[in-house]
Amino acid sequence: MTDASTPEAEAAPRPRFACFVTGTDTGVGKTLASAGLLHALARHHARVVGMKPIAAGAEPHGGVWANDDVLALRAASTLAVPAALDNPVLLPDPLSPHIAARRAGTRIDIAHIVRSYRALAAMADAVVVEGAGGFHVPLSDTDTGADLARALGLPVVLVVGMRLGCLNHAALTADAVRARGLPLAGWIANRIDPLMLAPDDNLRWLAQRLRAPLLADIPHQAAPDIRALHFDLPAAWTA
Repeated sequence: MTDASTPEAEAAPRPRFACFVTGTDTGVGKTLASAGLLHALARHHARVVGMKPIAAGAEPHGGVWANDDVLALRAASTLAVPAALDNPVLLPDPLSPHIAARRAGTRIDIAHIVRSYRALAAMADAVVVEGAGGFHVPLSDTDTGADLARALGLPVVLVVGMRLGCLNHAALTADAVRARGLPLAGWIANRIDPLMLAPDDNLRWLAQRLRAPLLADIPHQAAPDIRALHFDLPAAWTA
């Protein structure tokens, strides 16, 4: 792993690729998909880093409070960066961000997150930003995850948790992304329900409705091997 504090890292070019990962719901596998995407990008780019701007739910790890999703993204990254950049907002309670922030006596500042992203992006070849919850998850009384995505201005990758109800959730999310003026750059199917009926029929409908490349079809696994996941990346992402 490269250390971003080195002069070489400071001189690195702006990222050749960056995206914002959202999901049809909480618990659909955004972190798994984001980590897999980081591994896939690392085959083409030297300095690949994940960012979790807002993490709600922290536990002690080696004497330091951290979030499991953040740690998973760091493990999949090839570039080590300060915690203030890859996770600028860490909240103790595993709740909706606006509630977790209120309980922590703070407020989520989108402008601060954007500044952190820009500093991070200046060090990397590729950046994967994982949003919190679903696209419209509340961040405050006025802001949502959609506002953060728009402020970052990144193409969006949608993770679809393959289970009953996902067609409606995926279509609504895709429409919301495009309504914000953001491109839906691709989507990832994560087969979270091994008992789902007619999953392939659902997959075909999604492929037609979402009008974006299917980047990966992640099978249901009790203990997924992130490095073994297969991603079909568009050529522009690997250049």
